[in-house]
Formats: sequence, C-alpha cells, structure tokens
Amino acid sequence: MTWIDRRRAGVLLHVSSLTGPFQHGVLGEEAYRFVDTLVEGGFSVWQILPLGPTHDYGSPYESLSTFAGNPDFIDLRQLVAQEWLTEERCQGVMNDACPHETARCEAASAFWSQIENDAALKGAMQQFRAEQAEWLADYALFASLKKAYSDKPWWQWPPEFKTREPRALKSARQKHKAHILQTEFEQFIFAQQWQSLKTHTESLGVMILGDLPIYVAHDSADVWSHQNFFTIDDAGLCYEVAGVPPDYFSDTGQRWGNPLYHWENLKKEGFHWWVKRVRTQLARMHMMRIDHFRGLEAYWVIPGERKDGCVGEWRPAPGAELLETLQTNLGHLPLVAEDLGLITPEVHALREHFGLPGMKILQFAFGGGADNPYLPHQHDANSVVYTGTHDNDTTLGWFQSLPDDCRQHVAEYLGRLLDDMPWPLIRAALASTARLAVVPMQDLLSLDTMARFNTPGTIENNWQWRMTQAGIPPEICVKTRKLNELYGR
Repeated sequence: MTWIDRRRAGVLLHVSSLTGPFQHGVLGEEAYRFVDTLVEGGFSVWQILPLGPTHDYGSPYESLSTFAGNPDFIDLRQLVAQEWLTEERCQGVMNDACPHETARCEAASAFWSQIENDAALKGAMQQFRAEQAEWLADYALFASLKKAYSDKPWWQWPPEFKTREPRALKSARQKHKAHILQTEFEQFIFAQQWQSLKTHTESLGVMILGDLPIYVAHDSADVWSHQNFFTIDDAGLCYEVAGVPPDYFSDTGQRWGNPLYHWENLKKEGFHWWVKRVRTQLARMHMMRIDHFRGLEAYWVIPGERKDGCVGEWRPAPGAELLETLQTNLGHLPLVAEDLGLITPEVHALREHFGLPGMKILQFAFGGGADNPYLPHQHDANSVVYTGTHDNDTTLGWFQSLPDDCRQHVAEYLGRLLDDMPWPLIRAALASTARLAVVPMQDLLSLDTMARFNTPGTIENNWQWRMTQAGIPPEICVKTRKLNELYGR
C-alpha cells in the first residue's frame, strides 16, 4: 500500500521561480504567500527541485554539494532586519548594482563580529556545526578553494589540494578562514530560513515534496572529499560516466557526465554516505523523489572518453540492499520513484517491493494504443500523476506542437473541447486514481513554450522562468479548489 496518506494535489514550482525583488526567488515573504495560496487553491503539496548550490548554468541537478543549501536563496531582507546588512546594500542587490554574494559576505562579517557577545547565537551556530559536521567543513573548504582558484574544477587545483594532502588542507583552512566562515554563515542562515518556511507549510497542512538526483556532480565537494566512492582516476577524471542508451527520447542516448558509484566501496561502509545524504534531505522535506530510480537496479556505464550514450553496458546496482539499509537507519521512507523511460520488470519489482509510488506523465499518454501506461485508465493508486514535469514543455506548448492525429486522440479520450488547454489535462490529472496529482505552476497559468523550465540535453536558457505574482492568482485558486473538492483531493 502506498505511504501517501490520502488523495492530495500539489503544485510543482522551484524556489528559484518564485517572484520577488531579487535576481531569482528567495526564502522570503513571497515564498510564504505562495504556500498560503496553495491552501486557498485546495492544494496540500508543494513540489520543489533539488536545493543545493549550483554551477554557473544553474542546474539544480548539478550541485556543488548534495548536502548544502543554495545560498542564493537567502532572503537578504531578513539579514537587514537582524542588523547584519544595511538597507542600502540590500537595495543595491535588488537594483542589480551589487552581487548577492557581496551582500552575504558583508552580512557574514557582521554576524561573526556579533556572535562572541551573543550566547544564544553562538550556541545555535555551535549546534548547527555539530549536527552538520560530516559535510560542512569539507564543503566550506571546497567552496573556498574553488573561489581561490578562479572557479576551476577541483581536479585542476594544485596536486596537494586535488589529492587532499592533510598538511595542505590544514594550511588552507587557515589561509581561507574568512571565506570558510562566510560559507558556514550562509549554510546556517539557509537552514534557519528554510526551517522557518517549512514550519509555515506544516502549520497549514502543506507537505513539501523534494528531489534527490541519483548521481552527484563531478565538480562537487562530494566527489572531492570521497574520491574512493566514485569512478575517477588518479588525475581526478572520470573513466566511466553516467547516462542512458539510445531510446525513443534520443537516437544517441544521453551522456550526463556524472561519475558513477563504486558500489562495493559504499557497501563496505554500510552505505553510510547515502544514509546521511538521505537523512539530511528528509530533514528539509516531508517526502522526496529519487531521480533516475532505475539506476538503483541497474545503471548504464559509458566509457569516460565517449561523447554520447551509444556505447556502454548495463551493470547491476545494489538497490535493494541500499533501500533496506535506509529503511533500517531512517525508518519510514517517504520516497517517490522516478521510473520514466524504458523500465524493466526488475525495476518495477524493486519499486513495488518497497511500496514506492511511481510517476505517470499525461503528456506521454497520447498518440498510441489503449494500453499506454500513462493513460488515466491505466493508473493505480500508488502513483504520482503529472500533466508534465520540469523537463517537459508546458502542457499548452506540448499541445500546440502535437500533430493533428494526436490532438484528435487527446480530444476523443478526454471527451472535451480542447480550446481551453491545459485545463482538460489538469482535470484529467486531478481525476486520476493516483493518490497524488501534481501540476506545474506554468500549467496553472496556461503558459506556452516560452515558459518552459528545462530542455534535457542542453545547458543554455534553462532554469530561468519566474512567476510574476506572489502566488496563485485568486481566480485560479477558486477554479482549482472546486476541482480538488470534486475529485476528493
């Protein structure tokens, strides 16, 4: 039986897409207002993407750390209220006259100046450091060395830092102490602001559905500090990388470039790194999607020198052992399995053995036969149904691009005129037997392809869409509340 407690509906919107006065969304009043409007619209789940700090191209699936929070999400206005930042500097960031990081640097300096005379603040920071000790020090040093070496990837650093020579690291901690303290401050404030927002969601009965990429970025504190867990050579380069073989999404497959896991090394240590990884994320959210779940049963291994996914081999992964270990250490596992693409019976069996809901995407349902597993009449309760995901076009954009015969199939199946798309598909998602239905915010706003969030396999022009209002517009709230009540959500 599914762990999802009842029929629920949710909205998919990443934090970066929230409206507000900064370059992207932050954990401020707009986030609280968004949660308020979720409730007004009859929704009780907020789905987000990974929360980690990103590289320059902004993908939340290529994070500098699987444990850290993105400091760009810190609401500077709250730092002004705490008198760690001037109103003038905050306004400068809002007006694009000053980088967000510069303001955080100034706030960090004020914070550390105050902390010695503030016992409560000092105690809170000490507790935070102790609770996050297994990753925080390494991440802070990693971030500081990246800054010192002009953002070069860690395998291009001087040899003593690339190989983590203990005396060199000790010296670097002293040399870069100021930036290390800034990084620790940022993580402390992110944790405080996130926890406050999470508490607000809980007070309204809203659950947060997060996201955990199965793999981590090559240029990350995770790989740098645990090199024996990943498929990298002595030079720090990947000799094998992650991806998928050719399928109906791509004739050449996909080469993601992430290092793969040395599962045997992880297993020898009782999957401890994975346990602390999942524990850290579940402390921030109420349930979590595991991206590329099929990689826990078997994973596609691509030689490091290949530029596509055409050449490779499948290797078995110890997914059952991992999930059992997580269950033993963490108890109840509120996980959603991203089981999209060409999924084998073994992957379905692994998901079903642990009672994890899979995903049903309505944009994948049409243009074929009645046996398409994404069609609503094929859904089961232990599923999460979406009109589309962050990787899809918006539903309106998708529909506008369909050939005539496929549009006709959509119209015949739904038994409705489709001049108000995407609402017929939203209605179908909410009516589904799937216990949880999730609608991207762009679909609720009836936006076209211009609002697409990500196009897989590309780097440019992704992760940039933002809302233009603080929450779901009132007229849409009225509409969705009626639909959610109608379909028992």
